[in-house]
Amino acid sequence: MLLNFAYRKSYKIATLALLALAIQSCRTPNNERVAPNVISKGTETYSAEVATKWADMDLKLIRASTGFTPPVASRALGYAGLTMYESVVPGIKENQSLKGQLNGLKTLPEPEAGKEYNWAISANAGQHFIAKNLWPTASDAAKKAADSLATALKNSLIESSNKDVIERSEAFGEAIAKAIFEWSKTDGGADGYAKGFPADYKVPTGPGKWVTTGTNTVPLLPYWGQNRNFIASNATAIPPQPLPYSTLTTSEQFKQHLEVYNVSKSLTAEQKAIATFWADGGTTFTPPGHSYNLATIALKQTNAKLDKAAEAYARVGIAVAEAFINCWRCKYMFNTLRPITYIRTTISPTWSPLIATPPFPEHTSGHSSQSGATAVVMEALFDSTFSFTDNTNVAFGQKERSFTSFKQAAEEAAISRLYGGIHLRHANESGLLEGSKIGQSVNSLLCKK
Repeated sequence: MLLNFAYRKSYKIATLALLALAIQSCRTPNNERVAPNVISKGTETYSAEVATKWADMDLKLIRASTGFTPPVASRALGYAGLTMYESVVPGIKENQSLKGQLNGLKTLPEPEAGKEYNWAISANAGQHFIAKNLWPTASDAAKKAADSLATALKNSLIESSNKDVIERSEAFGEAIAKAIFEWSKTDGGADGYAKGFPADYKVPTGPGKWVTTGTNTVPLLPYWGQNRNFIASNATAIPPQPLPYSTLTTSEQFKQHLEVYNVSKSLTAEQKAIATFWADGGTTFTPPGHSYNLATIALKQTNAKLDKAAEAYARVGIAVAEAFINCWRCKYMFNTLRPITYIRTTISPTWSPLIATPPFPEHTSGHSSQSGATAVVMEALFDSTFSFTDNTNVAFGQKERSFTSFKQAAEEAAISRLYGGIHLRHANESGLLEGSKIGQSVNSLLCKK
């Protein structure tokens, strides 16, 4: 099913904006060139293995941690990706730190001038610290696995460095992680894993409003949209309007719900496969984890080095975190009912969707928002015609799927929610549009010369 013209036009504009940003020089907020540490080997000389292995561990921690619903998982990945980037950016000649650019992150530790650093060791230390603190509800086995990974990576990296370099590099990576973790505590979502369904939330009532479809009488994380954005400008974005509520058969609301109903009654094997592949529910890596893994797939496919890996995880991590904040802000601004509620009251009282309805409002689609944001940031790094095979969910018994671009993958993720009976077409397309805008905002920070 084709997406509408408005989304495609917006995507084209986003792509042109990215090309313009790519030719800008990376400068600090004071418009001064960042001086490289000439004594240390550049970040580009190190393998991306330390980054990809920690990304894999982050996904395992998501699965092994209680309360890590998609929004909470996206937040953790945002800070993990940022930590990866900041722990190695002094060794990337043409890149800049994000301090002074991200919302409230005014300062970060700096490496000692004239001293040698091993950036892979720095990245390992930073990821170990941030992992231990961002996933406090992880199982003991998962925590031990993270500790073991840190030790194994350190042992594989220290042969090329002397004791002073090792200690200095570890201290810098850990100092970066500590500073970012302290900043994270003030964003409003630090304990989101423990407050999924707050009892003090008063559910709005009225025609077209969300009502529970399961055991939870309160929707998931109703205050998440109030969290601090990584990028200040995203906090002022105007949420897209949902379709006007109406039960008239001539209304767009009725027509789009009828589309969901009709599609569900004649799903092909391929449509069912698409719906289940992108569902990312239960004990999977969650949608943001799926997106984070797309970065890993692309990095391994291109044999990328640590500099590109760190930037990729920062881009995707911040993008999915921002997408979920803005999407949740929109969801609880309008509190729209789910297709299962509308269809059962106006079309068929016994209808059920292919995918279980999640416990939060319909508009907009979180899958679409974060997938749209991911596509824009990934295409800036790997090109708009980058072909890849997504094997993220093979471990969960699903077949891999191949794509000719990240945009194609994002569009399939969006339409999967219609096939699953979870969202209207309007919510999916609105999510893609808003996600692409978020992707642009992220890329404007991580520009290159």
